Amino acid sequence: MDKYKQTAVDAIEAKHEMIEAAADNIWSHPELSLCEHYACDMYCELLEKEGFDVKRNISGIETSFSASFGSGRPVIAITAEYDALSGLSQKAFCTEKTPRDTGDTDSDAGHGCGHNLLGAGSFAAALGIKAYLEKYKESGTVILYGCPGEEGVASKAFFARDGVWDDIDAALSWHPNDCNEVAIGRSNACIQYMYHFKGVAAHAAGNPDMGRSALDAVELMNVGVQFLREHMSSKARIHYAITNTGGMSPNVVQAEADVLYMVRCDKVSEALKLQARVDKIAEGAALMTETSLTKQFVDGLADTVPNQTIERILYKNYKELGVPEHNAEEIAFADSIIKSYETVGAAGSASPYSPEYAEMVEEQRAGRSMNDFLLPYYEGDTFRPGSTDVGDVSWNTPTAQIHVAAWPNGCPGHSWQSTSSAGSSIGRKACVHAGKVLAAAAVELMRSPEVLKEARAEFEKRTKEGYNCPIPKGAVAKAVV
Repeated sequence: MDKYKQTAVDAIEAKHEMIEAAADNIWSHPELSLCEHYACDMYCELLEKEGFDVKRNISGIETSFSASFGSGRPVIAITAEYDALSGLSQKAFCTEKTPRDTGDTDSDAGHGCGHNLLGAGSFAAALGIKAYLEKYKESGTVILYGCPGEEGVASKAFFARDGVWDDIDAALSWHPNDCNEVAIGRSNACIQYMYHFKGVAAHAAGNPDMGRSALDAVELMNVGVQFLREHMSSKARIHYAITNTGGMSPNVVQAEADVLYMVRCDKVSEALKLQARVDKIAEGAALMTETSLTKQFVDGLADTVPNQTIERILYKNYKELGVPEHNAEEIAFADSIIKSYETVGAAGSASPYSPEYAEMVEEQRAGRSMNDFLLPYYEGDTFRPGSTDVGDVSWNTPTAQIHVAAWPNGCPGHSWQSTSSAGSSIGRKACVHAGKVLAAAAVELMRSPEVLKEARAEFEKRTKEGYNCPIPKGAVAKAVV
């Protein structure tokens, strides 16, 4: 590793206690989407003390921020997340499902997706890149973006709508996982709307003719969507949840009812078209029941656009730095916690798409409770059925991500097990290591204009159809609780 990248890595190591404390503080104060005031304030205060130019309220979202250092090009963005999930209160480093001591918060939330680590690792990367820029006085700017509400609001997509990513040369991110790899392939686009039906209440036996059932409208909408499934792309998915049935009494014609719909597809342009068809079904249900309909936009995010040029740089630096090492106590924790779930599927993004790759991974992870090895970089086509608002970044600038093992082999995400791991020393090591890999890769990109040019050419080729922003004009980021 050259002296430039080593400067960034050493700076992170020198401040690893502050970085780990940030991860622990966020873990101990879990906040749901758009409620991350503690996290936002903490990061802004730390970044200001470290000499960054901090701005808040990006795209009108209170718990967002940007923190920049340096001047001139290239401009490298690092994205941070810090929201938690409801119902995942859990003690750290505990091998049984046990809600944590609430302390100064009565929240039942927990960091089952490891965003306490994600934010701290990205913070670490920004510190490392700053150290390089400071020492060598090179042209370049690093911007750490605080992106709240990944779990259900998609702030990065709001940023994309408002042009935040337009002047960025490259963007880097990471996510906790059960393996160490460069994240590859596409993911699904996703759009969510809440449909509110309003009718007229009446006695279901005495004068049902006077009533107009909002619940009937919801049910008819659901039936209509079931028939739509035959006539949509095999790559598309539609999910729904009835969030308000209007009441508990069957002898009342329900005057209000709500249903939340999520439309997914492998291309955001296709998801928007499918969403329009779902809207027509909702309008038809309202027409059939003589109820009124209002729609509330919840969130929308695009599919991810891979950039293999930047992925190769990430893999090169990941390979140079290796993976986190774990002590006997951590291995014992992992050995115990994997007994609480059934390991499903092969590790790594590429395993479902290459039998040879999957076999190689299985051989390496056999008998391991922690996947403490770096998966080879896979250049074939892959697809992840989940969704992330990193996709909206990737439609606007060359973008790539890594995964770092922050929980045991096969650990399910959004679970008490991953929450327990995210508050442990295993998680803390992962976030510091992620910061080092991202910082080293960013420094290499800053010093390699030819690579950035190649990444831009690949980006333009992959995005030639143009970005279809899933966020409507005038939409305001608002959490649906």
